[in-house]
Amino acid sequence: MNKEAKIYIAGHNGMVGSAIWRTLTAKGYTNLIGMSSKQLDLRNQQAVSDFLTAEKPEVIIDAAAKVGGILANNDFPYQFLMENMQIQNNLIDTALQSGVEKFIFLGSSCIYPKLAPQPLKEEYLLTGPLEPTNEWYAIAKITGVKACEAIRKQFGKDYVSLMPTNLYGTHDNFDLNSSHVLPAMMRKFHEAKENNQAPVTLWGSGTPMREFLFVEDMAQAVVFALENKLPDYLYNVGTGEDLTITQLAKTIQKITGHQGEIIWDTSKPDGTPRKLMDSSKMHALGWKHQVQLEEGIQRTYDWFLENVNAFKEVKM
Repeated sequence: MNKEAKIYIAGHNGMVGSAIWRTLTAKGYTNLIGMSSKQLDLRNQQAVSDFLTAEKPEVIIDAAAKVGGILANNDFPYQFLMENMQIQNNLIDTALQSGVEKFIFLGSSCIYPKLAPQPLKEEYLLTGPLEPTNEWYAIAKITGVKACEAIRKQFGKDYVSLMPTNLYGTHDNFDLNSSHVLPAMMRKFHEAKENNQAPVTLWGSGTPMREFLFVEDMAQAVVFALENKLPDYLYNVGTGEDLTITQLAKTIQKITGHQGEIIWDTSKPDGTPRKLMDSSKMHALGWKHQVQLEEGIQRTYDWFLENVNAFKEVKM
């Protein structure tokens, strides 16, 4: 890939998009484009068409999405389905119409059936019912994967989908109303520590198992897909290692220095019992994660502490 190639990163201000931007910049890419949501509403088909027609990027990396945890997905199913479809459909279709040869679409492990065999392989897509608490987001992402596959099949373009496991890291969302499990825990433990080691209440039983990937490793996977023509349309991106939510909580509790009680609210849903990705296809091509979970959580907490005053403005 030419280091001067014009690359548009949709969602460049988010956790994943900003990590991709930093990684590409560090590797010497000099022609990156990003537009904030205020500058460009990706839900607006005409606006997306006008922008891409004018800019003519050679590559599009779609890291833009409406995202959130179980609570947000449950409360706003229509927005999670429709807005994600609008964002990705506008980008994918306009990319095709304007001659973009390379498109990297980022999804989520929630595209796989709730009770699929573990670890999750790419071929398990569409083999069973989805997890009900996030099926709206999952269905939107599945349509994006299938759109990219259809373009590969019909037009022969290098459109590829990467499905990360649970991502975390610097620039994450720490708003307790919409954040994912790891940053939500980090904020809860930190604030409980500051509040005289108050008890921390967490959702569910603590028994589900989850896999986590540091966002900088995800960015490296995107660069790998950028610099290589991957032979298939869909790739899982994960560590191949998981742990229980209880183990995660104790790790975060230790790193934040919280010494109070953990209370599990079993009236709240657990979600999928286990969600481990089989990333052997990416591993076989030459990509593998570098950052272990404890190191990644420590780096994330260091960043959180540097920016904690901004989070205090978002009320619990």
